[in-house]
Amino acid sequence: MVDWARRRRWLLGAAGSGLVALGAGGCALKGDANISLVQGKVLFIKHCAACHTLARAGTKAEIGPNLDDAFAESIAAGLGRNEIHGIVESQVLYPASGSVMPKLPLTTRQAADIAEYVQYAAARPGKDGGLLASAGSSGFGPPAVEKNGKLAFAANPTGALAYTVNKATAAAGPVTISMTNKSGVTHNVAIQVGTGPTGTIVGKTPLTSSGTDTIKVVLRPGTYTFFCQAPGHRAAGMFGTLTVK
Repeated sequence: MVDWARRRRWLLGAAGSGLVALGAGGCALKGDANISLVQGKVLFIKHCAACHTLARAGTKAEIGPNLDDAFAESIAAGLGRNEIHGIVESQVLYPASGSVMPKLPLTTRQAADIAEYVQYAAARPGKDGGLLASAGSSGFGPPAVEKNGKLAFAANPTGALAYTVNKATAAAGPVTISMTNKSGVTHNVAIQVGTGPTGTIVGKTPLTSSGTDTIKVVLRPGTYTFFCQAPGHRAAGMFGTLTVK
C-alpha cells in the first residue's frame, strides 16, 4: 500500500526545494472558472523557467527539480492531479525553511494559476495546443542590426526568459551596445566570443530589473554569443548569436 502521507512529504521536498521563483499566494479554489491555465503558463515561464524543467512549458533549467520527473512516478502510482495542485501551492505559500525559494509578491490568483498549470502539465505527454501553445512564447523579432556603431538589445517585456531577438549582426570595430529591460525580471546582456557555453566575455551590462544600460566593446570579425548572466537564464534559452563581419 502506498503511504501517501510519506509520498506527499517527499514530493513537497523534491518538487518544491527548487521552485525558486513562484512566490506567495493563497488557497486555490478547485473548479473556479477564473483560474487560467494560460496565465498560469505565462507566470510559470516568467518566474520558474530559470530553475525547472517542465516539458510542456518548454523550460529546460536544472537548478531545481525536473517537475515532470518529480511527479511522474507518483502519478503512475495513483497520485491524483488535484494532489499535485495542492503540493505546488503549498510550496508557493510555505517555502521550505532554509531553501533557496523566496516569496515573491504574487497575488493569490497568480499563485493559483501557477499551481493549476503545473497540475495540468507535469508529466503529461504531448504538447500544449490552442492558446496554451503560444502562451509565454518569446516571439523573436527580426535580427538586431548595428547602425552607426550602435547595437540595441531588449529583454522580452512579458517576463519570458528571452530577448526580443535571437540573432544580431554588426560591423567589426568599436560598438556601443545597449540593453533595455522593461520586464521587472533581473537581466543583462553579456557578449562572449564563440557559441559554446564557455569563452571569453568581451563586455557585459549590469544585472538590473529595469532601465537601459550601455557598454562599449571592440568586435573583431567572427561569431559571438549574447546571453543573460542571471542564474539559470542562459540554460532556459536566453541567448542568441551575434555575427560580426
